Amino acid sequence: MKNYIILFLLAFSLTGFAQEVKKDEKTYEVKKEKIFLNGEDVTATLSVEEKEVIFKKAASISEKLKQAENAQKAAEKLEKEKRKAEKAQKKAEKAQKKAEKELKKKEKLQKNYKKAQDNLKKAQKKYEKLKKKGKLSPEDEGKWLEKIEKLTEKVDKAKGKL
Repeated sequence: MKNYIILFLLAFSLTGFAQEVKKDEKTYEVKKEKIFLNGEDVTATLSVEEKEVIFKKAASISEKLKQAENAQKAAEKLEKEKRKAEKAQKKAEKAQKKAEKELKKKEKLQKNYKKAQDNLKKAQKKYEKLKKKGKLSPEDEGKWLEKIEKLTEKVDKAKGKL
């Protein structure tokens, strides 16, 4: 918005003010079709050739100012597009980071599930082995069954998180 106001004021100043033209060490002001010297209208006193030279110089100055204004507009447009591209890039990077974070979280949950399954299988195997050999007292057997039950709950919990 600030840039639009500046451009508006610049455009207004170009049309509202006179063009200053130097010729023969005199500074003439050109407003529309009139030539002023020290604030006095000297259009009628100048020869046709002098008028043409002064008007051409004024037109040249005016054209240069318009080109500068157009260059300024183009530069601002490029800057705006650059900011827009940077914003889009940041948004894409943010989305990528979010996706990577989600993937890591999923991999961690998968790893925890696998670990819980392995612990359960290992405990069941050891329990079966000890039971087969007859080395389990009724008290130990209760502890093992409780341990296996907890590990089963862990597996179910990990599976639920997936």
